[in-house]
Amino acid sequence: MTFFPLWAPLVLAAWTAVMLRPFSLRIARAMGRDRAAAVIVVLLVMAVFVPLLAALGSLTLGAMDLARSLAKSGNAKSAFISVVQGNGGEGGDPLDGLRSPGKLVELVQEHGMSAVQILGGAAGAVAHAVLGTFIFFYATYVFLIDGPDLYEWIERHAPIEPTHTQRLAAAFVETGRGLFVGIGLTGFSQGIVATITYFALGVPRAFVLGLVTCLASLIPSVGTGLVWVPVAIGLALAGRPGSAAIMVGVGVCVIALIDNVLRPVFARFGKLHLSTFILLTSIFGGLAIFGTWGLFLGPLFVRMAKEALELQRKDRLLEKRAELDAAAAATASDATPD
Repeated sequence: MTFFPLWAPLVLAAWTAVMLRPFSLRIARAMGRDRAAAVIVVLLVMAVFVPLLAALGSLTLGAMDLARSLAKSGNAKSAFISVVQGNGGEGGDPLDGLRSPGKLVELVQEHGMSAVQILGGAAGAVAHAVLGTFIFFYATYVFLIDGPDLYEWIERHAPIEPTHTQRLAAAFVETGRGLFVGIGLTGFSQGIVATITYFALGVPRAFVLGLVTCLASLIPSVGTGLVWVPVAIGLALAGRPGSAAIMVGVGVCVIALIDNVLRPVFARFGKLHLSTFILLTSIFGGLAIFGTWGLFLGPLFVRMAKEALELQRKDRLLEKRAELDAAAAATASDATPD
């Protein structure tokens, strides 16, 4: 129970360490295992965390702006157009009122207690996020160094057969590799191409739409078309048929091609052994239960539960076979004359 509040970053750290271990072993030959793990964690912070933190603010503001634009749309046509156009000055900057000292004082007097509660909740969320981030990077460092030894200890002391521990561990690793490689890289590639196209065509909130395109790649059949098709329609309705044609061409010939070509390639390195329906259901269920972490933890729970059920079924079959063999042996013994 001690580790339960932090198990989400610990799980992600274990997956990260497993996938980075080959790279760590190569560096360890030149500078030692501890220094190699430290170098990898520093590179991970610089390559992932810092850009992610910088983009988070921009994505949040862009998502709020897009939601406001869609909320102001009176009909379907204006909704499509609002996706490819800015606010056009309507409504102004939502932060303008906060730049006025008098307005700020008025807001504090009117909503003082609510503001204190909101700030308290925000501070708690930030503190939890900071702690989770620290645990993730520190655990990644520890797992890179002592991961094999920790696994051997778990295998020796686990209350199940070593073969079962090995199979569950393999399922754990396969789930992480499948999410990060088999699914994540495909969606990330499609999101990058879509974001570049949105930006080149002058579509506002290109990064937000690119992120939504990446998430939409998880949906079978329609996938990314749920995003770039409305963008193309909005461009056409806004009087930009050339840009709409380019968007359709990139969507059909590039974004869709990535799904058909790269997904099978990435799938060779990461297999979830879950159907598309089960995967989507587990992701949405995980998001509902665990929040953002559920994007990874939902499929993990389902995959491990599936593996546990298969192990239980195998054990029952083995027990039944042993009982049949024992019964056959007893029958043969009784039939043998004294």
